[in-house]
Amino acid sequence: MTPHTGYQVAAITVLLGCIALRWASDGLPAWWLPVPIAITLLGVPLAASDLTRRRLPNALTLSAIGVVAGALVAVAGGAGTMAVLGAAAWGGISLTAAHLAVHLAAPASLGGGDVKLATSVGAVLGAVGWQAVLLGMLLASGVAVLLGTAARLLRRPCWRDGVPYGPGLLAATWAIVVFPWQWSWA
Repeated sequence: MTPHTGYQVAAITVLLGCIALRWASDGLPAWWLPVPIAITLLGVPLAASDLTRRRLPNALTLSAIGVVAGALVAVAGGAGTMAVLGAAAWGGISLTAAHLAVHLAAPASLGGGDVKLATSVGAVLGAVGWQAVLLGMLLASGVAVLLGTAARLLRRPCWRDGVPYGPGLLAATWAIVVFPWQWSWA
């Protein structure tokens, strides 16, 4: 067990507790729960890796695609509509294409791991609605700016070659899937 594992377990526990409270207060339908649970279980280790090592490992980013696909199929079945899968496919393709374009134009500004992460995150955001895809990108950029500003203000150059983008994308996605109906067409 690494020193950071305890923090990750604590973060996962708190986030799952928030999801449980949202569900218990009728803020989330039971059929939607596979999505925020999957984002929590995958997102915390991904964010921790990006914050500490500036890497989003393939083992997590690529497996996230399968886990998210399974969660979305369960959601489609629970919601009684397959339209969510079409919206998820659109979201995954759109967000991946946008991130790939940035990566190809300026590889130092956005890594390959961020592009792979965009596939699963985009699918989840697409399932919420097209507004969620746009909002997710805006919030993620805002979190990256805040991280960079905080590092400069604290005079702690934590990241010598830029601020990690993955944690912001994951935090934005988590917030959107835990409060999905505030910005969706659903």
